[in-house]
Amino acid sequence: YFLSDIVALKPAVMGEVTGAELIAEALKTQKVEYMFGIVGVPIIEVAMAAQAAGIKYVGMRNEQAVEACRLYSKFSARPSSLEAIPSVIEKAVRTSIYGRPGACYVDIAGDMVNAKVNRISCCPPPPVSLADHSAVTEAICALKAAKTPLVIIGKGAAYGRAEALLRQFVEISGLPFLPTPMGKGVIPDDHPNCVAAARSRALLQADVVLLFGARLNWILHFGLPPRFNPNVKIIQVDLCAEEMSNNVKSVALLGDIGAIVTQLLTCVREHGWKYPSSTEWWGSLKEKIAANAEISKGLALNTTLPMNYYTVFHHISQQLPHDCVIVSEGANTMDIGRTMLNNYLPRHRLDAGTFGTMGVGLGFAIAAAAMEKSRDKSRRVVCVEGDSAFGFSGMEVETMCRYNLPVVIIVVNNNGIYSGLDPEAWKEMAKMGDLTSIAPPVSLLPEARYDQVMTAFGGQGFLVRTAEELKSALELSLSDWDRPSLLNVLIDPSSDRKQQVSAAL
Repeated sequence: YFLSDIVALKPAVMGEVTGAELIAEALKTQKVEYMFGIVGVPIIEVAMAAQAAGIKYVGMRNEQAVEACRLYSKFSARPSSLEAIPSVIEKAVRTSIYGRPGACYVDIAGDMVNAKVNRISCCPPPPVSLADHSAVTEAICALKAAKTPLVIIGKGAAYGRAEALLRQFVEISGLPFLPTPMGKGVIPDDHPNCVAAARSRALLQADVVLLFGARLNWILHFGLPPRFNPNVKIIQVDLCAEEMSNNVKSVALLGDIGAIVTQLLTCVREHGWKYPSSTEWWGSLKEKIAANAEISKGLALNTTLPMNYYTVFHHISQQLPHDCVIVSEGANTMDIGRTMLNNYLPRHRLDAGTFGTMGVGLGFAIAAAAMEKSRDKSRRVVCVEGDSAFGFSGMEVETMCRYNLPVVIIVVNNNGIYSGLDPEAWKEMAKMGDLTSIAPPVSLLPEARYDQVMTAFGGQGFLVRTAEELKSALELSLSDWDRPSLLNVLIDPSSDRKQQVSAAL
């Protein structure tokens, strides 16, 4: 919730609550545990009231275009009176968790004064709905008739906490699956039915695709050729009716993902059906997985300096704990990291998301680390950033240091956006004239010392050039639970992704 111009406070009257206290109480009633914000008069009083109510307050540094959020929120409102604040906040929280989860915006005017109001109870859990039985039957018939079926698991499945049921469904049905970026870990990435390493072939040649909480947006190429079979049949499981048949007509299974997976499991068991593991389709997918793994392995074991992306991610993957939370953003950094850094648990990956928004990574990492700090057994939070992406919110390292949040930040530094220039090429180019006229728009300052930004605030900073330095720095960082760390990993400015079957990938 973004609170702007909230409550010009006056001395409290006996038996009354201030506007700030009312806001804090309303949030606490809705079981809000953490508040993230940037203070100034009169937001300071709201933050202090939140702390007094038992809400943990984390003061951030980077204020994005807050007012613009209203346009992209599930619900936005400005209470007409102080008395309306509790009910508006209850509706905002309820809307944020009912159906497809999403952000809500509450704008509280500064001219509201103290008043007595009625208390509002916490909103109930979201309702659970089942899909129409005839649609479930149609979906099962389509799967049984498919020659090249594919399951796609999206972040909606993670939000719906359907991991146990989905794993049963995949194993009992024998179907291949691939996750979307934030669907990774709903079923572990190393599961034998995961075909993420053959993603392009799986999408292009599947004749029936079963979507669990995944939208046919740009991340899935809108479900259209040339990335999808023009005759593909889509089965769509989603909470949101408006998403059904977007771009491609689908068999719509509308309702709660967990409940619908249970319906599908019941049908599969009743029919005694399982997709055979000996099919030509499974053989083709396994062949492509093996071929791509060999290419990635060759790039990963390359000992040439500066390092490439694949070498860096290979060594990172060897050391990360299986239960760590991975936050990632950037261009090539996020794309390649998604394929090489496995997730083994649901809701353990956060990235730039549906809108590809850069600058969210450090904020995500701070929120995750704050939550982990309150657990009996904390898990590591590892934030893998491109150098450009890190620049959007780099000053949030001060926030990490201020609250002693042991986030491990790995900046994969290629001196630019997609590609950059090495220091010598940059110096030579600077001699040629005004850099604003001749420097490539994608270039950043070569070998910028992002590690020193972290050490300036008391965290650990490491400048990394070799695989040995990377392994040593990451080991030290993962062993330090008292402060954040930043590894500034310098790579070849011309390093790129392995050759793709399409530029759209």
